[in-house]
Amino acid sequence: MNRIAVTSSNIRSIGYDLESFVLEVEFTSGDVYQYYDVPQHLFQELLHASSLGGFLNDNIVKYHYRYRKIS
Repeated sequence: MNRIAVTSSNIRSIGYDLESFVLEVEFTSGDVYQYYDVPQHLFQELLHASSLGGFLNDNIVKYHYRYRKIS
């Protein structure tokens, strides 16, 4: 999956697959996680959030989207 670099204190890049609704997040630590069944509008909102980490936590992690660490 292609990811785009972002400006954030804890997120390096994010990507989204329109066909499978998978959000992929690369953290500054180097860890990469995939979050499943994430609606496209949440990805778009994440891209424009003033705090990417805060948005991810409040709108993806908090709502228990399935996820997997891939690296």
